[in-house]
Amino acid sequence: MEAKTQDNSTYLLKIRNIVLDDYERIVEVMHKSYPTMRDDLWEKKNIKKLLDIFPEGQICVEDNGVLVAFALSIIVDYKKFSDNHTYDQIIGGKAASFKTHDDEGDVLYGIDVCVDTDYRGLRLGRRLYDARKELCENLNLKSIIAGGRMPNYHKHSEELTPRQYIQKVRDKEIYDPVLYFQMSNDFHVKKVLKRYLPDDKESAQNAVLIEWNNIYYQDSIDIGSGRSHARIGVVQWQLRAVRNLESFFDNVEFFVDAVSGYKADFVLFPELFNAPLMAEFNEDNAATAIRNLAGYTDQIRDKMLQFALEYNINIIAGSMPVYEDDKLYNVAYLLRRDGTWEVQPKIHVTPAERSDWGMTGGNKIKAFDTDAGKIGILICYDAEFPELSRILADQGMQILFVPFATDMQNGYLRVRLCSQARAIENECYVAISGSVGNLPKVVNMDIQFGQSAVFSPSDFAFPSNATVAEGTPNTENTIICDVDLNDLKHLNMHGSVRNLNDRRKDLYEVKLKK
Repeated sequence: MEAKTQDNSTYLLKIRNIVLDDYERIVEVMHKSYPTMRDDLWEKKNIKKLLDIFPEGQICVEDNGVLVAFALSIIVDYKKFSDNHTYDQIIGGKAASFKTHDDEGDVLYGIDVCVDTDYRGLRLGRRLYDARKELCENLNLKSIIAGGRMPNYHKHSEELTPRQYIQKVRDKEIYDPVLYFQMSNDFHVKKVLKRYLPDDKESAQNAVLIEWNNIYYQDSIDIGSGRSHARIGVVQWQLRAVRNLESFFDNVEFFVDAVSGYKADFVLFPELFNAPLMAEFNEDNAATAIRNLAGYTDQIRDKMLQFALEYNINIIAGSMPVYEDDKLYNVAYLLRRDGTWEVQPKIHVTPAERSDWGMTGGNKIKAFDTDAGKIGILICYDAEFPELSRILADQGMQILFVPFATDMQNGYLRVRLCSQARAIENECYVAISGSVGNLPKVVNMDIQFGQSAVFSPSDFAFPSNATVAEGTPNTENTIICDVDLNDLKHLNMHGSVRNLNDRRKDLYEVKLKK
């Protein structure tokens, strides 16, 4: 059956696995594509062997039932070859025994890709590469590796080394159809291979060792331990008068119970959510009142840690004042459901916090491991300083929690807009939680404006407005939403823009001094 020309009928393209009956068309396609390499065509026994040992790795594109492009691959235990090998070593000698194929190997090795010359321009090679990537992910292999030809190198070999040629192709100063295609499909060059294909005169016997890394790969000892999704609960907290500490705990437990009932992994409370307890110190000045409030912090932390255990949920306990060594800090607690806990102080205090309360900024910033992803916590004003979240992103943060307390809409919008920026520039999710309502007789905490939300990066895998969920403004409610952590990995490698990877580290850097 003959392949049609591009103008004599309608295309009907389909990706499928190769069968042995495709052999004659494979030979025809190779004859047209490799006119100078006619002695190196696959024999029928070679294709049969590949179909016997690894049928899912042999892929083709058909048009109206006729094979028009194909890709062949095997699985290898790459440590047996390392980065110095020849093509014959990979395929098992000139006879192509494919004894190198190993079902327990860790790398999908591409041994051929070929497209009928009548079909060039339809990007069938891209379809084949995408199918290989999907296969690599499904088989949980580390990467795809291949030796790529440089068919235009012979035109420049007298004045350029292979390394210089590759750089000029990368910089778009020279066009090489094979190398350009591979780089456009997210493959990177590992090294130059000498005498990889001794008969390849166009490449001057050189090849580039190319690699595509599977970002979803998990080592066998870790399979099952990673989380692909996390469920976030956010409390939009009504500041209300409470009779005593037990009454306050009743309010807290209500929300922990409600959010955990939806099997959430996290629940986030706002900044200074324990402010209602400050009412009993109303006759004191503001600085004395908040220091007295700090006397409850350890007790509240311990009680909420008990809630984390009882309700099987990780709690970010907003923030509370801590008074130690004659200094007042604003501190957030991560209370894990396994009984462990962490502390994150507020680094930057606002002018009002400094002048009215005498508050001091902390000096510790770090990302925390949890059973549902790596998280960071920045309290309110801290979210307006991009350096902090960038440090957390470099430590692997996937979700940033921002408890806040703002009295007016302009203050709220600063926190919201900056948090949205943090999500985009750090390729992470950001959850913000604030208080709402009025709290008479509590200086500095008497009125609140808030709308809690969960933000995402801005790309195809995420909501079009980069907002996963948001609460009703200035009304007590909760948000429950799921976030896909794998989408963050894909964004990092394949996003429309790649804010973390594209940083000019040769020009600038952000790092902790301590």
